[in-house]
Amino acid sequence: MSVQSLQAAFQQRSDAVQPRRVTRVQRGVACEVPDLVAVEAPLEIRTVVDGVDSPLSVTLRTPGEDEALAVGLLWAEGILGEPGDLVSVRRCSSTAHVVRVELAAGRGGQVARASRRFASTGSCGLCGKSSLEAMTGRPLAPLPVDADVVAPATLHGLPAALRRAQAAFESTGGLHAVAAFAFDGSLVDLHEDIGRHNAFDKLVGTALLAGASYLPRSIAVLSGRAGFEMVQKAAAAGIPVVAAIGAPSSLAIELAERTGITLAGFLSAERCNVYSHPARIVGLAAGEAWEAVDGRA
Repeated sequence: MSVQSLQAAFQQRSDAVQPRRVTRVQRGVACEVPDLVAVEAPLEIRTVVDGVDSPLSVTLRTPGEDEALAVGLLWAEGILGEPGDLVSVRRCSSTAHVVRVELAAGRGGQVARASRRFASTGSCGLCGKSSLEAMTGRPLAPLPVDADVVAPATLHGLPAALRRAQAAFESTGGLHAVAAFAFDGSLVDLHEDIGRHNAFDKLVGTALLAGASYLPRSIAVLSGRAGFEMVQKAAAAGIPVVAAIGAPSSLAIELAERTGITLAGFLSAERCNVYSHPARIVGLAAGEAWEAVDGRA
């Protein structure tokens, strides 16, 4: 997908931004100017299984791609065990902030278990959960680690490519982005949202709804930090490389190690730290130092 097509799609999403009059103070001088802010609004996700319609979760998100967000979230939580478990997904009306997901018969147990996990979740996302097994919504089998699939120069070029494609961020400065890039650095898809987790769910949900199979051959690039839940979503989608502009957490690194994900942080045009499974980066399969790869002393 080209940057131009992403930007064109954003221009049609008037619900993602909101015009405001703001008082701008610069060098001691105040003036009223027009501005754009990112929209934040609640979305209720409901499930229908075996004829039972029940609320699952309410999340704050940037409106748009709500169906993809719901499908991506249900996949990460293990409510959707395979694509065939999804019967339908639709908004309740063109204006309501409610999405209803109909599931195949027999998925009620998965919904009940996920409902308990949502109920125990705090603002940090994982409060009250005592182990990695309890925190992951679905079984996460370790991914195979193929050597030398991403060049260092490709990694260093991703922050600029991500920034060029962030149309909504360009307008508001208030949205996170998660993008899928091919191993050669070409942009495959990108989604923005007020919540970084929502952006990741939209990325995965869009691929699932389209029946696309590119995620297991992708690099997920995060505009911010890499927390546990971001790595968990990557593992659930089979994404082998996660690269964050910001820092990873200790729990995210532990999960990346266990699930076979190459996790990089502090990604920039000049440097990055690789925290797990460096063999996927060209020149690091034998454990060489990063300085030996890019020639810096």
